Amino acid sequence: MLEPVLTHCPYCGEPIEVLVDSSVESQHYIEDCQVCCRPMQISVEVDEDGALHVRATSENEG
Repeated sequence: MLEPVLTHCPYCGEPIEVLVDSSVESQHYIEDCQVCCRPMQISVEVDEDGALHVRATSENEG
């Protein structure tokens, strides 16, 4: 199931909405910022309670 999650672009700082598949426990992918078009690394973790934790980092961050 895809769920919208609000995060912030690591480049321009604007709030952006990403769609996250909550049925996958851990995922990492590249998505372009909807505002500045720079590529962000999106990391998603789902904890035992089903809560989503989303982190957007720049290409050079780990």
